[in-house]
Amino acid sequence: MPSKTENLTKKEILALKKKLLERKEAIMRKMRQYYQESQEVEANIAQDTVDRAETSYTKEFLLLLTDAEREQLDLINQALRRIEAGEYGHCQICGQPISKKRLEIMPWAPLCIECQQKKEKEEQEEKEIEREREIL
Repeated sequence: MPSKTENLTKKEILALKKKLLERKEAIMRKMRQYYQESQEVEANIAQDTVDRAETSYTKEFLLLLTDAEREQLDLINQALRRIEAGEYGHCQICGQPISKKRLEIMPWAPLCIECQQKKEKEEQEEKEIEREREIL
């Protein structure tokens, strides 16, 4: 397990920044492609109900994919801002360094693994409470 005092060197930060910028460009390319495909689906106006349903499903699927990509793009932009502010590589909740291994895998990660797990557990508990309320 990485040390809590693990810090990134300038060289490591630059390498991770490069990864972030490359991923950002890949997402932007995909989003442009999805947008073009969505426009093409709309342009090919369906003639019957089955075609309209299929067209609607296809367009919705493309837009859902874009939402996931947009969320990741937002995390990347936040990480790039943290680099510029000199705050990159530190957990946004506890302030401890995020492990190099985690940042290598997910350079946009805003939280250390412990805080991420705690956050996910809290979100899961909130969903369960919400489901129980719906049942009652």
